Amino acid sequence: MRIHYLLFVLLFLVFMPLPGSGGVIDTLKRYYCKARGGRCALVSCLPREELIGSCSMKGRKCCRRRK
Repeated sequence: MRIHYLLFVLLFLVFMPLPGSGGVIDTLKRYYCKARGGRCALVSCLPREELIGSCSMKGRKCCRRRK
């Protein structure tokens, strides 16, 4: 029964995000951006692109070409 407690602690440590990063949330946002046909831009979108969302909690932007 004690092994269950150890496994729980190990899983908790593996999935715990590092301070300052969104971890799982940022990964999901990047995946959602790519699924919508966009790309993650560090500062801003290019002139022929439109802003469709964000890629991370730190301010990266999700951009795609205008239709």
